[in-house]
Amino acid sequence: MAVGSVQITGTGQLLELQRRLRAAGHENIRASMQRRTRRAAEPMRNDLQAAIRGLQISSPGRSGRGGGPSSTTRPLRATIANAVRISVRVSGNPGARVWVDKGQLPPDLRRMPQVINEGRIRHPVFGNRRRWVTQTAAPLWWDKTVRTHRSRMEREMARVLDDVRRRLD
Repeated sequence: MAVGSVQITGTGQLLELQRRLRAAGHENIRASMQRRTRRAAEPMRNDLQAAIRGLQISSPGRSGRGGGPSSTTRPLRATIANAVRISVRVSGNPGARVWVDKGQLPPDLRRMPQVINEGRIRHPVFGNRRRWVTQTAAPLWWDKTVRTHRSRMEREMARVLDDVRRRLD
């Protein structure tokens, strides 16, 4: 699973339900469905943000000397955490999507969520492209977090769909 997006959809059921909602004209049911779908995705988003914020990134060290201050004022993990988003649709292609909005990341960090997920971060030392360092992080921060939430979200979406179907019948 690549960092960037996870979607929970039951395409056939959601599309049929969306068609029935449109035909019935029940705007309050649509709003309720959208709100509950977002609520089902929020714990995943929150845990993804917490996972990246708390991720330990380490380097091999430099012969006993400590590291220096960061050459940038932007905190890497907080910047990535702030770019994790939720999108909910009840029309078109209905479902919930949790993703890293790369448009919210600086251009030089757009690939960083995927790189950190792989567990190995290779970069120039303080921007010096003649000296490189490799740092490590616990791999699969995205994948593991998504895996822990997937079944809960699918169960919650099944409950939402059942409730909406009952209200339409």
